[in-house]
Amino acid sequence: MAIDDPVRGTETPEAPAAAEPRSLWSALRPLVLRIHFYAGVLIAPLLLLAATSGLLYALSFQAEKIIYSHELTTDVGERTLPLDTQVSAARDAHPQGTATAVWPSPEEGATTRVLMTSPEVEEGKSLAVFVDPYTAQVRGELPSYGSSGALPLRTWLDEFHRDLHLGDLGRYYSELAASWLWVVALGGLLLWIGRKRSARRALVLPERGVNGRRRTLSWHGSVGLWAVTGLVLLSATGLTWSKYAGENIGAVQDQLGGATPVVTATLDGASGGGGDHDGHGGGGHEGGHQGPDVGVDRAVEAAAAEGVEGRISVILPAEGSGYVVKETDTLFPVNLDSVAIDPADGRVMDELRFADYPLLAKLTRFGIDAHMGVLFGLVNQLALAVLMVALILLIVWGYRMWWLRRPTKDRALGVGRPMPRGAWRKVPPAALLPLVAATAAVGWFVPMLGVSLLVFLAADIALGLVARSRAKS
Repeated sequence: MAIDDPVRGTETPEAPAAAEPRSLWSALRPLVLRIHFYAGVLIAPLLLLAATSGLLYALSFQAEKIIYSHELTTDVGERTLPLDTQVSAARDAHPQGTATAVWPSPEEGATTRVLMTSPEVEEGKSLAVFVDPYTAQVRGELPSYGSSGALPLRTWLDEFHRDLHLGDLGRYYSELAASWLWVVALGGLLLWIGRKRSARRALVLPERGVNGRRRTLSWHGSVGLWAVTGLVLLSATGLTWSKYAGENIGAVQDQLGGATPVVTATLDGASGGGGDHDGHGGGGHEGGHQGPDVGVDRAVEAAAAEGVEGRISVILPAEGSGYVVKETDTLFPVNLDSVAIDPADGRVMDELRFADYPLLAKLTRFGIDAHMGVLFGLVNQLALAVLMVALILLIVWGYRMWWLRRPTKDRALGVGRPMPRGAWRKVPPAALLPLVAATAAVGWFVPMLGVSLLVFLAADIALGLVARSRAKS
């Protein structure tokens, strides 16, 4: 992100504009600079909040392993007990709960996680019961949220990052930040690339031997250049969760045939939508399946025979639906195949291979998992942390440049001036009309961007009128 405005006294004077033909960029630059300036100044506090909470969220994956090590790990035993035995132990420990899914121990020394609906946790979350796979001893229980199984620490940080724990009202902050992040990032990229410089090195690396505002701008621009791709991707994937833009994105994805498919687990003769399972463990109701049940172990064996094995999640049968066994390994290469198993005889009713996903659905899944920090594990989490640190520094550097341009002779506590009004008048009509049309289309598709832009324009016009009135009086 860049908060940029003209650099006074730091560049070699250029020849008058009339001496050479005026380029399109020279006409567009003042407009990009003014929008970039206002967006940076006004939206940066929201971006700073999102970046700080995002940094803490990225670090919470490893923190969970330390804080909840007793629940997550155990001593390695001689043999692993059947999953049915482990699920029964969880049910016995929490008879008031309803088991909905089980995550078998993914590696030696790791516990099995049995997810339950329970009055002990709030709506929308599951009770995760951690069972020693070697002894069937319950080592603890914790609230769990989402398909990644976030425990209390990560859940709290995730909700803070998403809505500041303010519910729907708080979601406006995150949608506004995501709506503007890509605009500010790409605007800064254009301004940085469009600058005249004597050495190409100064484009990608900070300048040497410079001080003051020019030094800050050099660090700001070069770091922003390296971070811009990640920031735009974060903005795009973040908007998929938003209330208004997210609905539009989902509609377009469906129209392009990119909706994420689901395995069909509906039993013959059942009217329910048993295929609508996800990894949250909040789907079914124990006891809904009244017929014969081959058990969890047989279901896992049947899935393994179809190549669905390794790190998996097993969703237990609900009324009118069978088992769903899903791969959950997001390390490279990604393994996300799933099968539905008939609980009566262990027959495979349906299978879904990740290779058969539509390309858009694959890209969506990769993008969302990367935003959540679960794609490629620790590498993804470290990349997110570095990107969030970069964004925080860019914001601080941006405000510092604004501060360094303050008119200290008149007001010691003043701030830098924005680009003068009327920049749009310098844009040729042939470029201005398509630009206005594109802005209107983007503003409609990303409503929080469009509405806030109109507010900015209205405020700017009002301030201009006040300034004119004062100048006349």
